[in-house]
Amino acid sequence: MFDIAWSEFMLVGAIALVVIGPKDLPKAMRTVGQAIGKIRRMASEFQGQFNEAMREAELHDLKKQVEDVGGTVSSAMNSDFKPIEMPASTGLDDAALKEAEAKLSAIPAPEPLPPVEIAPAEVAAAPAPEPKPKRVRKPAAEAASAEPATSPEPAPEKAPRKRKAVAAGPDEGSAA
Repeated sequence: MFDIAWSEFMLVGAIALVVIGPKDLPKAMRTVGQAIGKIRRMASEFQGQFNEAMREAELHDLKKQVEDVGGTVSSAMNSDFKPIEMPASTGLDDAALKEAEAKLSAIPAPEPLPPVEIAPAEVAAAPAPEPKPKRVRKPAAEAASAEPATSPEPAPEKAPRKRKAVAAGPDEGSAA
């Protein structure tokens, strides 16, 4: 920080304890901490304003450079621009105009295309795919008693499983 060692901090603390006293030392330390916080906030605010001013100056310089480049480009384009000049007589020759209209009227109009029809019989002739049967799970008791529709033989019944007895702990059991 300021190249101060711990021993120097301890010496300053001991002197502050003797001068200020143990009763008012916490209040003094709090006041010093608040003052240091204010100084840091003011320094960061000043630094932020300084950085903002630098950005605005750089932005102003950049804007000036862009305007200069834009001006040189537009002046270069204006100096090289030569519009096409129309001939002195802009009207067409009446004889040439009538001749072109006569040629266009002599050309026969194109024949319309025949309409396309889609026969519904062609679409209906294709067989529709059969839907897959859905599997439905049945409880074991119903599955054993119900006969399947595809096989004539009855399904063999399964013996029910035996459950192991669970020993009740000291907390479990009667609610006495």
